[in-house]
Amino acid sequence: MPLPTTDALRATLDAQREHVLGILAGLDDEALRRPVLPTGWSCLGLVRHLALDGERFWFRCVVAGEPDPISGLGDVGDAWRISPDVPARAVLDLYRQEIERANAILAAARLDAPPAWWPAGLFGDWRLDDVRQVILHMITETACHAGHLDAVRELIDGRTWLILPE
Repeated sequence: MPLPTTDALRATLDAQREHVLGILAGLDDEALRRPVLPTGWSCLGLVRHLALDGERFWFRCVVAGEPDPISGLGDVGDAWRISPDVPARAVLDLYRQEIERANAILAAARLDAPPAWWPAGLFGDWRLDDVRQVILHMITETACHAGHLDAVRELIDGRTWLILPE
């Protein structure tokens, strides 16, 4: 079986990214900030996590080898927590901007290229060997979190991403 192409992988990742943004469409600021589950994260916190710990970390740091792309953001600390003075739109725009930058990096990357940088010791012995594996990891990560957002959105107002048969 042939390995998936960059275009096929990008299309799959883009569909998951669209799911993340689509399931949140129409929620007001209060709903986007409201923690629904006992862990206390909000929809905005999850989107910021995907922007910083996902798109930025895996594509800018690991694939492109950018040094310290987090600088200039102030105290990033816990990407899941959003300060009340940060507008919801700014978090959603950050995610969209990181997607654009990630896609530009992927357009120039070879799928069989090794990571330009790897966080020694952060993940123990676990390691991704090439760009293809990084993209597959991000497809999984984004799809998992899109599912979390599906459940939270349904708890907030009953809306679902897919129309379920009655």
